[in-house]
Amino acid sequence: MPKIEIYCTKSCPYCRMAEALLDHKGAEYTKIFIDGDPEGWAAMEQRSRRRTVPQIFIGETHVGGFDDLSALNAAGKLDPLLQD
Repeated sequence: MPKIEIYCTKSCPYCRMAEALLDHKGAEYTKIFIDGDPEGWAAMEQRSRRRTVPQIFIGETHVGGFDDLSALNAAGKLDPLLQD
């Protein structure tokens, strides 16, 4: 299974929904909390080109946020990505 990283904040409901979906898939992931961390936010923005959380990376693939992750799952494309 590829390395999964989620940029998140402690109060973000979409972050928790993304975690729940990945938990349901049995995926292991690393949460990168960026609450009150301007350098962490800057790193996330530079890496993802987005300013909202969560930002999810599976291997070298930038998935995007929860809506993007959910859409991949609905299209049947999340499981293959998790297997690479």
